[in-house]
Amino acid sequence: MASDAPRAAGATPLFDRLCLLGVGLIGSSIARVAKQRGDVARTIVAHARTPATLERVRELGIADVVEADPAKAVEGADCVIFCVPVGAYASVMKAVAPHLTPGTIVTDVGSTKGSVVRDLAPLLLRGVHLVPAHPMAGTEYSGPDAGFAELFQGRYTIVTPLPGTDAEALEKVKELWRRCGSMIETLDPATHDKVVAIVSHLPHLIAFTICSTADDLAEETKEAVLKFAASGFRDFTRIAASDPTMWRDVFLNNREALLEMLARFTEDAHALGRAVRWGQAEYIEDRIARGRKIRRGLIERKQA
Repeated sequence: MASDAPRAAGATPLFDRLCLLGVGLIGSSIARVAKQRGDVARTIVAHARTPATLERVRELGIADVVEADPAKAVEGADCVIFCVPVGAYASVMKAVAPHLTPGTIVTDVGSTKGSVVRDLAPLLLRGVHLVPAHPMAGTEYSGPDAGFAELFQGRYTIVTPLPGTDAEALEKVKELWRRCGSMIETLDPATHDKVVAIVSHLPHLIAFTICSTADDLAEETKEAVLKFAASGFRDFTRIAASDPTMWRDVFLNNREALLEMLARFTEDAHALGRAVRWGQAEYIEDRIARGRKIRRGLIERKQA
């Protein structure tokens, strides 16, 4: 079994031509790792939708080739990584699918995996290998300037292979993320989507809601909220500063799992509210203690 530790620099490049479709936070961080290490790809190709982003990628020097046409960008690539918002996967795949060659590995960084299989798998030509993946790393910032090579260090990347996935392609995607500094876990797409619904998507939904509620307050009260915001509220605003397009697509493409977790959260929130109303101190203390237990578990795993 291959080790999940990153290999030392100087190893043979994993890919000859690596194409990044999208160079926001995640895509530009992959590009920076690849440039820094030198053993991820011999040539890095970057595609972006807007001329301004393309020009900025050129200025940053994080790609060897910068290409406005996604079809041209994937030509000759032995690995193509979808780094665009998940809502754009289907349209981008339609544009690039005819230009992928047999043996090419198609992977991604999206935080919804059922929709990735739905949007990419039907358009794959024979011999092109799909290996969905999701690095569990990020910040509230977006765009090519937001990336940094250390983003994935010590963070999990979840790989969600499909039945019959080519073993060599799967191992190459795992090794890509090892070289980026990630620890590797494997889940099926449905399980992945339920897990991220509770640990990522629901917290973002709550943060967006709390901030929009604060924004709807009467003007004099809202000013006091902003003036005296405590650390808990500031933490919510950091999450709520995330990219609107990306998170709109995440919510819509993981609808069922997110709504399931939201319903469970709503029931628990109502139960805690009742405990507060009726002075049920033991119940309140138990909820707080369970929160502290989760926090300790994250610290022990070096994920906080």
